[in-house]
Amino acid sequence: MTTVAVLGASPKGDRYSNKALHRLQSAGYRVIPVNPGHAQIEGLATVAGLGEISEAVDTVTLYVSSERVPDHLPELLALKPRRVIFNPGTENPAAMDALAEAGIEVVEGCTLVMLATGTF
Repeated sequence: MTTVAVLGASPKGDRYSNKALHRLQSAGYRVIPVNPGHAQIEGLATVAGLGEISEAVDTVTLYVSSERVPDHLPELLALKPRRVIFNPGTENPAAMDALAEAGIEVVEGCTLVMLATGTF
């Protein structure tokens, strides 16, 4: 089963990150919500940060502001996912360049649209 980490996962049902959790699970992905403020989101155990993930992660989908992305860059690089999806509002050119230089695929897109169109 392919594992996807959702950085900035929210327990609020109206948030895109919460909708992504549901749709990723419905599509058969193993989902790891990343949020230091909650022990569980939608019945899934959360991790406080990417550094707490010890298993292989295929994709990290970002739901944090573009200004906060650099704070997570060291953990993203250490985790070495196959790709990182920069959802609208998360784009950070310096972080994108650093990930690409490390051989990690960088995608500017919307996880929800990608799932809906079969391009995830």
